[in-house]
Amino acid sequence: MPLPNSSLPLAGVRVLDLSRILAGPWCGMVLADMGAEVIKVEHPGRGDDTRDWGLRVGKTETAYFNSVNRNKRSVTLDLQTPEGQQLARDLAKQCDVVIQNFKFGGIDKLGLGYEQLSKEQPGLIYCSISGYDRTGPEAARPGYDLVVQGEAGLMALNGEANQPPLKFGVAAVDLFTGMYSAQAILAALYQREKTGKGRHVEMALFDCGLMITAYYGLEALLMGEDPPRYGNSHPSIVPYGVFDAADGPLVITVGNNSQFARFCTEVIERPDLAADERFKTNILRSANRAALLPELHAELAKRQRADLLAKLTAAGIPCGEVLGLLEALQSKRATEAGLVTTQPHPVAGTVNVLAPPYRFDGERLPVRSAPPTLGEGTHDVLQSLLGLSDEKLAALKTSGVV
Repeated sequence: MPLPNSSLPLAGVRVLDLSRILAGPWCGMVLADMGAEVIKVEHPGRGDDTRDWGLRVGKTETAYFNSVNRNKRSVTLDLQTPEGQQLARDLAKQCDVVIQNFKFGGIDKLGLGYEQLSKEQPGLIYCSISGYDRTGPEAARPGYDLVVQGEAGLMALNGEANQPPLKFGVAAVDLFTGMYSAQAILAALYQREKTGKGRHVEMALFDCGLMITAYYGLEALLMGEDPPRYGNSHPSIVPYGVFDAADGPLVITVGNNSQFARFCTEVIERPDLAADERFKTNILRSANRAALLPELHAELAKRQRADLLAKLTAAGIPCGEVLGLLEALQSKRATEAGLVTTQPHPVAGTVNVLAPPYRFDGERLPVRSAPPTLGEGTHDVLQSLLGLSDEKLAALKTSGVV
């Protein structure tokens, strides 16, 4: 049975999501997944930019938009009008959290900055997401995931050694920034329970991009130069990576010396490699990878993937298929875990929505609602939270404010 709304961890928390594109909306979706009521404010005509990115779903959504906006309501406000700005301020007074990623200084011009809102609402948790340090010389630079992937060194550590710098397959900096932002908001909410005071959370894409260099970043500092790139192989464990069987790729992760011995004797039937002094330890295998890996590639290429996976599993060696994205989404593993859901849609009939990854007390947090059509919640939210009459809402719509 799905969890009732009252059992969700953030039930009772209300969020005003003034952000757009990816990092901010991802943060808002994390909070929504955990039970917060998230009100996404969008322009009445065009909505979030991502409503026009990628494959169309219905009339106002795309797969891109849907990937970061489940469990939210959409309210349309023209924030370039005094009326729209006032409505946003009124909504903020009804919320615990505000998220925004406007260009530097842009939100203050709208009267929706932290200093402006917190004067009337000292308990407000306010999250500002920018490209760079808001106190530094690059504060006004807009932040873009791909630019930061280049500037933070992420592209330089990705890909094969003989390739040019390579970006990640997804907007990793945006996604991590969204997750880091949600963590910080949760910490601020927890502290507010004890102090009653709000906080201004400030997150920068560059900061988060540099953090996810992780061990590669620290190795670069120790070495005084960029670490070598190994593509799908591991920089310090051999054999560990993607290998080609006769009928397709698979991942093999030989993590210690006893596993290597079993791999050689029980999987590829080459005990001579296990006995070779050059390959006795992982340090030696790493130093002599140029001699070892061609032997392994040749042996694996002779065998069927299913047979290899069965033998690897029997030998206690972690392994797995390399699937296409569609294969992974439609796999038995994903289906049994309930990771891909089908939700009703007013135009398309149904729409696929990925489920939250979180489980509490054995239950996955639910998809309470599909990503919203543009403005689907405008009437209900403004009426229920601000008490606007049908006549007032109709007038605002006629004037283009909502």
